[in-house]
Amino acid sequence: MKLSALTLLAITTLVLLTVVIFSAMNFPFSWVFYASCAGQALLVYTVIRVLKDDYHTDKTFADFYEDHSMKTMP
Repeated sequence: MKLSALTLLAITTLVLLTVVIFSAMNFPFSWVFYASCAGQALLVYTVIRVLKDDYHTDKTFADFYEDHSMKTMP
């Protein structure tokens, strides 16, 4: 199963929040260290995956905002 970029970003966020919780609860250093290393590696992978995502759109800067285009402004 291929994970979407947003799912991978959510997993990365949860892992890094777990690091914060571990350090606040005085977990052993080794747990915090390895969770931090795993979270940083996952973050790098997520950024690479998002940047290499095959996403195309027809929108341009001339379209202004998606919910309020320049064409409808008075």
